[in-house]
Amino acid sequence: MRKASREMDAAFALEVLDKAPYVTVSMTRPDGSPYGLPLSLARTDERTFYFHCAMEGEKLDCIAHNPTVFISAVTKCAPTIGPKDGNFTLQYKSATAIGKAEIVTDREEKVAGLKIICRRFLPHHMDAFDDAIARSLERTAVVRITLTEPPVGKRKQYDKEGEEMKWGRME
Repeated sequence: MRKASREMDAAFALEVLDKAPYVTVSMTRPDGSPYGLPLSLARTDERTFYFHCAMEGEKLDCIAHNPTVFISAVTKCAPTIGPKDGNFTLQYKSATAIGKAEIVTDREEKVAGLKIICRRFLPHHMDAFDDAIARSLERTAVVRITLTEPPVGKRKQYDKEGEEMKWGRME
């Protein structure tokens, strides 16, 4: 990382990944070209994320070819004028990580992964979860991403006095 003063720890990065409305997952197509798209990921622990998709398609083709993925997310993104120098800049919180994606084949893990996703994005509608599983489990793929190294966080934020908050200094 070029500006080490903006690097944040893994716990910060996981918080960004948890709060982001979507996480961009980047993969490699079988022809070697890049493929990335925003997905709704949900996390179970410090290394494990899930997303769902159709039973066939480009995401699954990429994973079958090369399961290594790169995930990234940004929150609290706001263009601003630097309070001390007047430069155009951007305040943000971001996170990146590398992992291995695998299609979940175990029925119990598949249901558990979908439940985690639903709890994250529709927590007030869990009463409809069992019916949704009964209708669509067989036509829904679930993918587990296991991080292969700790995530990295980065941020640029100013405090009330206009000073940039450097590494380790929290709000």
